[in-house]
Amino acid sequence: MWQPISTAPFDRDLELAVMDGDGVHALVFPCRRILAGWTKSATNERLDISPTHWRTWKPDKTDV
Repeated sequence: MWQPISTAPFDRDLELAVMDGDGVHALVFPCRRILAGWTKSATNERLDISPTHWRTWKPDKTDV
């Protein structure tokens, strides 16, 4: 279930939802909240995004 972005925890892999002109989309990679915003979990690359919702990242069983 999606949660408001204001309640997103730190130090956990999260699935984020972002809005654009076509609607709401879930990002296809896990992200982490940091004090300055968001990073891509796998690379620690800083992301320039404004997500609207979050939920716990559940890795695809084929990824493990």
